[in-house]
This record gives sequence, C-alpha cells and structure tokens, in this order.
Amino acid sequence: MGARRNRRVWHLLIILCAFALQLAVAGWVVIRKGDRPPVALAWVVVVMVLPVLGMVAYLALGEVWFGRFRMRRHAEILARLDTPEVHCHRDPRSMQVKLDATERQLARLAESVSHSHATSGNRMSLHSDTDETLDSMIADIDRAKDHVHLLTYIYLDDAAGQRMSQALRRAAKRGVAVRVLVDGLGSRAFLRGELARDLGVDCRVAEALPMSILRTLVRRVDVRNHRKLLVVDGAVAFTGSQNIAAKGFAPKARYAPWVDCSVRIEGPLVRELQLIFVEDWFLDTGQHLDEALEIHPEWFDDGVEAQTVATGPNFNNTAMTSLLQAAVQVARSELVFTTPYFVPDAALHETLAVAARRGVETHLVVPRRNDSLLVGLASRSHYESLMDAGVRIHEFTEGLLHAKTVTIDRSLSLVMTANLDRRSFEINFEQSVIIYDDDFSSSLRFLQQGYMDRSVLLSPHEWRQRPWRTRLAQNAAGLLSPLL
Repeated sequence: MGARRNRRVWHLLIILCAFALQLAVAGWVVIRKGDRPPVALAWVVVVMVLPVLGMVAYLALGEVWFGRFRMRRHAEILARLDTPEVHCHRDPRSMQVKLDATERQLARLAESVSHSHATSGNRMSLHSDTDETLDSMIADIDRAKDHVHLLTYIYLDDAAGQRMSQALRRAAKRGVAVRVLVDGLGSRAFLRGELARDLGVDCRVAEALPMSILRTLVRRVDVRNHRKLLVVDGAVAFTGSQNIAAKGFAPKARYAPWVDCSVRIEGPLVRELQLIFVEDWFLDTGQHLDEALEIHPEWFDDGVEAQTVATGPNFNNTAMTSLLQAAVQVARSELVFTTPYFVPDAALHETLAVAARRGVETHLVVPRRNDSLLVGLASRSHYESLMDAGVRIHEFTEGLLHAKTVTIDRSLSLVMTANLDRRSFEINFEQSVIIYDDDFSSSLRFLQQGYMDRSVLLSPHEWRQRPWRTRLAQNAAGLLSPLL
C-alpha cells in the first residue's frame, strides 16, 4: 500500500510540475506576444491543449531568433552599409523625385523600414510568363561583363534550373564574377545535387540560412530567405515572384502551372537592390562586396519613380503589413491584390474591409487550388466577412497563381516576393518594389485583369450556403491563422 501511495504522490507531483511548466510557458507567451493578442491567444491555446507538443512547438517556432553569431554579423553589416552615405547616388537627378503628397507619405513610410528612398530615372518592364522571364534573365547574363548576383528561394534541377546554370557558367568562364545565394530549405535538394556541384566549379554558390540539426538548437529553422533577385553588372535587376523553376514546378506538378510576375529594372533603383544582395551575401558568407556598390547605374530621362523595401525579422517585423495598410488607405477608386497565400492579420483584414465599405472597388485574386491544405482552409475563413463588406474575391482556375502584386487606382503599384500572410509579414526575409507611375500600374492592372478573366468570382450568397463541415474546417484552420 505504501509503495502504491508513493507512486500516486509521484504521479501527482509530475502532473503538477508539468502543469506549472505549461503555465510558465503560457505566461512567457503573454509577456512576449502581449502586443498582438490574437497571436498570444493562439499560442496559449496550443501550449495548454497540447502540453508537450505545444511547448516544444513554441520553443522551436514561437520566437524569431537567429543565434548570437548571426546577430553580430547583422549588426556589423548594418553599421557598415545602412548609412546615408551608402544610400546616396552620384547623379543628383536620381534623388529628385516627383511625387504627390499622398505618394510622398507612402514613400516616407517605406523609407523608414529599410532606409531605401524613392529614386527617379528607372526603366521598368513587366514580365508575366515564366519562360519569357527566364529568356530575358539569360540574355542579360550573357551580356554580363563584371558580375552576376543571383538570390532565390527555390532553385530546381529542372529545365529552367539547367538553363540558368549553363548561362551562369558561361558568364564565369568569360571572367565574370558569379555569386549564387539560395535558401537552405527552399533549395535543399538543389544544394545536395549534381547541378549545384557542377555550378560550384565555376561559380560561388552559398547557402542562405543553412539547415542542420545543430543549428536548430541555436536559431529558429523556419525563418527563411524568401527573396528573389538577379543583379547583372550593377546595371540591370530582376525581382518578383519567380523562382528558378519551370512553370510545371515538378515538386508540386498537380497544381501547375505556376503563374508568376516579375519586373526588369534599369536605373538607380538597381543599386538599392544590389545593397540587399550585398547584405545577404555577407550574412551567410562573411564576405564584403564593397566594390559592387561602387557601381552607380545610369539615370534615364524617360524613367519613373520607384522604391524598394527590404523586410524581415531583423527589421521592424510589422513593417510589411503597415506598408500594405497604408497603401490600401490611400486608394480612392480601385484596389486589386493578387497572392497565392492569403492569411492576413486582423489589421490588414479590417483595412481591406473598410476600403470596400467606403466605396473603393476592392478585388482579391487567389488560386482556387492551393498547394497547402491548411493555408487554403485558413484563407477561406476570411472570405465571408470580406465579401459581406463588399470585397470581390476571384479564385484563379488555370494553375497556381503565384504573382504577388498590388495596384491602387491604376497609378501606384507593388510587385513583391511577399505573400499576404504572417509568414511573409513577420518571419521571412522579403523584398518589394513600389512603382509610382500610371503607365506601369496600368500595364500591371491589365495583367491582373487577365488573372480575373481566368477566375471564378465567388458569390456571397452561395458562399454562405457551403456545408457546415466545410465551414467548421475553414474556421478551425482560421483559429491557427496567427501561427501560419
């Protein structure tokens, strides 16, 4: 009897200790996330409902942390490059931007994030086809004389990846310095494969945010570099949603084709994009590329005003959603968003709803079939209240719409690497380009209309009639929105 009683006492003590640990972790969540109640509440529920798994999940994924070594490097590169002198352009005309009062306010907000100011004299061309974009990239690489800098989240060993690798190797054999930085998770198969080894013979290939079991102990592993950027000779740049992958996207072929949007840039803005690559390259290799910043691109008389914004957990990690909210608030007649993943925070959700209620024709274009079941369900949990407010939601039916774009009143536009979800807003390293030009914005709006023409416009009445099981699954996934 005594032994049995002792076991019961020990069991009770273990339960009490475990519960005390749960309460301690939950309290820590409230302290750390208290300024964002939905996020705090979601994590508290996970920790309390799933005692062991929830606590492990929070410790692994709840905090954005990089490890001391990376933080020291980040502080070093910012001290070196994040200065007014580095952001200054030799041609004074590049700093003479013509923006109206509203655009100046938005530009000031964007500049406060990563200190890249709006510049004039930029030539921008829109690319909406994967093969066409790749052809244009390769043509510029084949003309390279000094350097090629490529940063991408996903690099596949497919037809597109092989063509890109061949172009990069051709450039390297001409004496061009070729540097390739790929994300350690998104390009994991590439880094382990023959294509990367062959490319590494002639080019410098580096892994952004490397993956390993040891690193999981010192930093959060799902913090990723989601940027897509190509800079050639400091004179031409590409950015947007396109990875180095064929539109068939072999890992998830049943959702293909991937439908992307990129922009080719010439002008002063290229140097601001070069700064992003130089900073990221140093963070993962320790190598400074100061010579790349000595190149100042040409200013064009027929160019336009544009600005880049680099976001990530090392900056103010609410910057992206704040910028998008501000952009929505300046809309007066029309607003169009396209994104593959739509899991907004409460503030952006409400800002979109308010825009529709005040008479702005507001469109959201998303893929009908999402490659992430949970994200797809969570996205749809937002639809009903948005449609009730007047937002028109279009589900794209001809593949996975991967373009991340915004147009406002056909006069202001954004081309982004970021999705409209918390991962892009708060966790991943992303970049966006803001274009303050009617003609470019009209061209992008025409492209967005093409997406809408290949979509199904959801009916608010029919949406309310969906089965209760579907509603339950969507709303249950929606409860996890703060964690996605």
